[in-house]
Amino acid sequence: MSVLPLVFTSGWASGINAYAVVLLFGVFGATGLTDEVPESLQRTDVLIVAGVLFLCEAVADKIPYVDSIWDTVHTVIRPVAGAVVAALLAGESGSLPELAAGAIGGLTALMSHLVKAGTRMAINTSPEPFSNIGVSMAEDLGVAGIITFAIFHPLAAAITAGTLLLLGLVVLIFLASRIRRFWRRRARRREENRLAAGGVDRPPW
Repeated sequence: MSVLPLVFTSGWASGINAYAVVLLFGVFGATGLTDEVPESLQRTDVLIVAGVLFLCEAVADKIPYVDSIWDTVHTVIRPVAGAVVAALLAGESGSLPELAAGAIGGLTALMSHLVKAGTRMAINTSPEPFSNIGVSMAEDLGVAGIITFAIFHPLAAAITAGTLLLLGLVVLIFLASRIRRFWRRRARRREENRLAAGGVDRPPW
């Protein structure tokens, strides 16, 4: 079977949590559950770094406003990670050119990242912190579930990832007003901090 479904699914998941994708693929490959994972993702140093960064994301992703800062930093990291993982998967299988796989993985990761980041901005307009925790846990479980599913049923997992991506884009459209409210609140806090500091800008968070 073509590696394309696995590439697409890994790209979608990387846009949500790239470190979890690297960690899961590495563990699955190292334990012999699949032979689709290249050895470079199974290296001990890669697994350790991915595990530490995953724990950092697991904490930052559940704190209001900190999650949006984290997402901003990862606007480049997640698509790049999605492209690299996709290219490595394609290179391992030999069934899809690495550049094409990288483009598919990177673009899919960028789209799912924008959905995630936009949704978090909308959630941060809510005064309570529990929705952040709930959504973050759902994302972590979703990534773990779909990557595991993709190892055994790549085509079905890719269809699921594509459906979730489309639904996310639709939800993002409906949340547009909340996202605008998030940016207005951020601008207001920046102005308040500037005035409190006597005209000197401080971080808006």
